[in-house]
Amino acid sequence: MDELYLIKQRFGIIGNSPFLNHAIEIAVQVAPTDLTVLIIGESGTGKEFFPKIIHSFSARKHGAYIAVNCGAIPEGTIDSELFGHEKGSFTGAIDSRKGYFEVANGGTIFLDEVGDLPLSTQVRLLRVLETGEFMRVGSSKVMKTDVRVVAATNANLQEAIAKGKFREDLFYRLSTIPIYIRPLRERKEDIPLLFQKFSTDIAEKYHVPPIKLSDDAMDLLVNYKWPGNIRQLKNVAEQMTIIEKDREINASTLQKYLPEVKPNLPVLFSDSSSSDNLNERELIYKYLIDMRRDINEIKKIVYQFILSNKSPEDALFTENKESLPPLPIKFSDQQSFNSIQGGNPLISKNKTNDDTDVVYVLENDKNNDHEETLSLQEKEKELIIKAIQKHNGKRKLAAEELGISERTLYRKIKEYNLDV
Repeated sequence: MDELYLIKQRFGIIGNSPFLNHAIEIAVQVAPTDLTVLIIGESGTGKEFFPKIIHSFSARKHGAYIAVNCGAIPEGTIDSELFGHEKGSFTGAIDSRKGYFEVANGGTIFLDEVGDLPLSTQVRLLRVLETGEFMRVGSSKVMKTDVRVVAATNANLQEAIAKGKFREDLFYRLSTIPIYIRPLRERKEDIPLLFQKFSTDIAEKYHVPPIKLSDDAMDLLVNYKWPGNIRQLKNVAEQMTIIEKDREINASTLQKYLPEVKPNLPVLFSDSSSSDNLNERELIYKYLIDMRRDINEIKKIVYQFILSNKSPEDALFTENKESLPPLPIKFSDQQSFNSIQGGNPLISKNKTNDDTDVVYVLENDKNNDHEETLSLQEKEKELIIKAIQKHNGKRKLAAEELGISERTLYRKIKEYNLDV
């Protein structure tokens, strides 16, 4: 029988995706060595199976296997958990204690969510990986351990390195052999198999008839993005098996269990110290203002190079833009000029060579920006009032209509002092 099939059966792995098969093959190949392995993948993709495969096919299979969730241990006690402590080393240390690296000597230790480790712990871990040496908390005695380390993360460690939250040397030491577990949306052929497995298991457990998906429901199931991956798929399968009375599930029924997945739109990143990120509507307003300003600048440059007999390149790259003629606007009579000028000192009248009257707008960018901002605010107020009136004062529905969160809507109402 196929070795790959036997491995899947032994560890309860469901799926025939080429990506999944390739990841299992790498785990089996690297298992006999002592190289450090870093398993990378989104939350819920099944990363926890691969350290077990590596340990079971290694020479350490008769030694201890310890799985540690680094994100679940408080920062103040993580060093004690991993490396142990001496009696009296901190408040509550009433006795000496061995850490996981000491207990797992000769075996394998799996560090899940390794990206959540504090920087001080990362230094200790790096030393263990490079020399096999560590010290208990509160001790100056150097101890030795022989442990195979397999780590996993759903975080982008390269970004964490750039932000100073993860050590670059530790990253390269951990990722000697990287194994990437693809998200469920990239393993569509595995989705029907997993769904059938989960729904059948829960039906047998609670003695209810199994459910069956119609063709349109199966299409929806396979093409859904599954942001929670296998964990989310299992929840949906179990919920429908228990809750739905009709054992034939169509697309409309399935849709009730699938939260809407927003498309991957460009996101404006801000520093964590910012009090409030721009929402999408504010982003659109900003882009429109910037676009209008750019168009006005282009118009000005075109007029300037025409009047000055300069080439477009000269007009674009002239250091002193003030020396170029201002933007002209023609008018027909004195009354038109008076209506245009409106007492504005920034607007003047001159005669051209052919005795044609021309109005020159010297500069008004700042005022225009201010007017545009006010106009956008008025539009936003109007949209908010209309949305709330449309939904009879139900602010949650109004927020959905506007494409913003309910919290943002409440903030806008307070900011604009709207009586709605």
